[in-house]
Formats: sequence, structure tokens, C-alpha cells
Amino acid sequence: MAHTLHSFDNGPALAEALADKVAATLSESVTTRGNATLAVSGGSTPKAFFEALSKKPLDWSKVSVTLVDERFVPADNPRSNHLLVATHLLKNAASEADFIPLYQPEADIEAAATVATDAVSEMGTPLDVVILGMGADGHTASFFPGGDNLEDALDLELPPRVMTMEAAGAGEPRLTLSFSSIADAGLLVVHIEGPEKKSVLEKALSGEDEAEMPIRAVLGRAETPVEIYWAP
Repeated sequence: MAHTLHSFDNGPALAEALADKVAATLSESVTTRGNATLAVSGGSTPKAFFEALSKKPLDWSKVSVTLVDERFVPADNPRSNHLLVATHLLKNAASEADFIPLYQPEADIEAAATVATDAVSEMGTPLDVVILGMGADGHTASFFPGGDNLEDALDLELPPRVMTMEAAGAGEPRLTLSFSSIADAGLLVVHIEGPEKKSVLEKALSGEDEAEMPIRAVLGRAETPVEIYWAP
């Protein structure tokens, strides 16, 4: 599948440009369909983007937001992506958005995945906007090299759902949208910053082994052209 690289002089410029693009896409969906959907990723990279997006003037009351992936920790845990999004995105104008968490207070992670699958499915498909990150090991979402459910997570023939994932590089057990949940998004973005991530991207683009670098599945098999936003 085709991809386009958008390069910016610095992180703040990228954050504003990406926020403008996402806000325009969401606004168009609200206008044409009456609602819009957005799935975002965690980590430190998207904070400035979240802050910029939170101020964009659109009808946020008609926008549903979820996470691409999450650690199996409560929302008040410092490592929670829910907490990150609540702190940096779900405020200002975006405080009116409806948030659908992946973490669910169930007895175990498998039960949480089942509940989260039902909740996310109510958002409808395809998702309007999906924002992915990428780790230094070539993972995206919680598609980690060596992940116990990686093969199923990357299988586009399996239905969209929230899956569990455990891997040596993941830390806590994870909840993640399957590749089939995000591959057909209206706008599919990989947001990366810094020279190290650019090198990882170039390595991913030069090979085909998805088990080694799962980001290759997104770059090579997504049904939607991938928009890569990068700043040094």
C-alpha cells in the first residue's frame, strides 16, 4: 500500500499540522454522517498534538474517541494511556467528546478485552481517524515483536476486535485494537519524531519480515494509504 511522508521543521509545527488535518477529517465526518470516530496512541510523542487538537473548533459532542492500545492498568495509573489522553486531549473544546476506554475493571485481561470489543464496536466501522506511533523495535499499537498473539493480531481475515498481547518488550500485559480494526480507517497516520525513529522507519521500509518489525504490516498491507508525519 502507498504511503506519504510529511516532514516538518520541528515538533510544534508537526503537532499543529496534524491537529488541523485530524480536525478537518472529523468535521467532515460530523457534517456528512452526523458523528465521527478517532483512535489515538499513547507515549510521549503525541502530547503536543493532543494539546493542539483539544483546542480545534468542531462539534466534539459528536466525536467518539478511543485508544489504539492500552496497558492493563487502571485509568489513574501513571502508565495508563487513558490518563495521558484525559490529561492532554479530553479538555478545552474536546472535553465534549465521548471517550471509550480499552481498560475495563474485569477480573482478568481476557474478560476486559471482551467488554472493550463490545464497547468499541458500537463506534462503528471503519474508524474515521487512527493515529499510530512506532517504537524503536518497530512495534506499533501493541503489535510487539515476539508478542504471544501477534500472528492473530496482524491477520486481516479475522474480525475487528480488542485483543490481548504479552511480549518481553511490552512491560505490562496489553489491550490492543487488531490490525483489522484500523487497516481501513479513513485517515491512517503514523506519527513519529526524532532521527532515531526516522532510521527505524527506513529499516522497516527496506524489509518485509512483519514478525521482526510489525509496523511493516501497516506500511505494507493497510487498506488505506498511510500518512507518515515526522519531525526531527
